[in-house]
Amino acid sequence: MKKILLATVALVALGAAPALAADLAARPYNKAPVYAPPAPIYNWTGFYIGGHIGGAFAGDNSIGTGVTASNDGKFLGGVQAGYDWQFAPSWVLGVEGQYSWLSGSNDAVFFPGALNGVAGTYSFADNQRGLASVTGRLGYTWGPALLYVKGGWAYADYKTSLTFTAPGGASVGVSNTSSMDGYTVGGGLEYLFAQNWSGKIEYQYYDFGNVDLGAGFTAKNDQHVVKAGLNYRFNWGGPVVAKY
Repeated sequence: MKKILLATVALVALGAAPALAADLAARPYNKAPVYAPPAPIYNWTGFYIGGHIGGAFAGDNSIGTGVTASNDGKFLGGVQAGYDWQFAPSWVLGVEGQYSWLSGSNDAVFFPGALNGVAGTYSFADNQRGLASVTGRLGYTWGPALLYVKGGWAYADYKTSLTFTAPGGASVGVSNTSSMDGYTVGGGLEYLFAQNWSGKIEYQYYDFGNVDLGAGFTAKNDQHVVKAGLNYRFNWGGPVVAKY
């Protein structure tokens, strides 16, 4: 009887083995999804310093147009420094100070006039040496690009002189000016192209009002400036990756 029971159990086990093997078949292989890192978030907040080059062109009615300078404009180069704060989250608010040196000297202009009842000739010389500004700026950023507008206080570093020459050749200095305050507005595009580095192209308009040439003559004093710049940005270690 014991042998019969053992034989029966063995037969049942042999019959169940194929079914059990089928149940234990390998599961189908599913390929793991490819990991995609989150998109970088660029951070404009921080201090920066840099330099720029470009050209300055006198306005249509300025003392620099057909009066004391050619219409071809002047080469300029300078430095800038500022601070930006990114908020909301794609807006950037900042403040910037800059100074630009202008190349060359302007020619003097001569016009007839009188001084103390004596007829003669006036000569006006204008040597614009530099332009400075302290401006606020507001920009909108997407990725590494920043489109912005700016405006604020402007300063003209220049030297003017007005001289009267009598018919006999005697000359008298009438007035001298060394600087003037005004305002500036403009805008530009800045791009973060490498870690801690950004480049920009920018336009600025400078207005210093009217200049009194003396003897009843006045002229506008304004400049249009186009420049390209390079900034080194502190507190910016490259794109900030969002954490999950």
